[in-house]
Amino acid sequence: MRMHFGRSAPSATRTAGSGIWHWIGQGVSAGLLLLVLGLALLVIVLPRLTGAIPLTVLTSSMEPGLPAGTLVVIRAVAADDLALGDIVTYQVRSGDPTVITHRIVGLTLAANGDRSFVLKGDNNSLADPDAVSAAQVRGRLWYSVPLIGLVNNAISGQAKGWVTAGGAALLFGYAGFMIVGGIGDARSRRAAVQRP
Repeated sequence: MRMHFGRSAPSATRTAGSGIWHWIGQGVSAGLLLLVLGLALLVIVLPRLTGAIPLTVLTSSMEPGLPAGTLVVIRAVAADDLALGDIVTYQVRSGDPTVITHRIVGLTLAANGDRSFVLKGDNNSLADPDAVSAAQVRGRLWYSVPLIGLVNNAISGQAKGWVTAGGAALLFGYAGFMIVGGIGDARSRRAAVQRP
């Protein structure tokens, strides 16, 4: 008769339970990594590759569709391609960096062929006071990402480049750690199964 002393072998239930939590942890980690990579693609990569401009909505004039803190990405477009209902960003005055993002609610065509636009915030009761010329329009809304504009405003200038690079390095380091850890765990389990 054989007798075993010392630590008892782990029960099948405990091993199965820890395996489930391990895989849940792996799934959550992979999901978070994909979410951050997707946001980086939308917020940084796509605008840079396409020459689009990311801007932050600062007021409630476009609520509920574009509340304050939303990141809007605009792309340049020919004035002839703009239509009623388009959301555009325009420069308030020449030489002034201030821009406004509102919806086109009216179009006028001058005798010489120049177009001008009447714009209004979705949440405003009145249209903007002055008509906007085609030269003032910086672009049409391409897509928006809620709340990310708050982060975009908090990190500006050169700090944005360092934060982006540092965040990417941390994420890829974490991903590498999780992959190596997962491979190590799989090898340990295989070795434990092969032992008599």
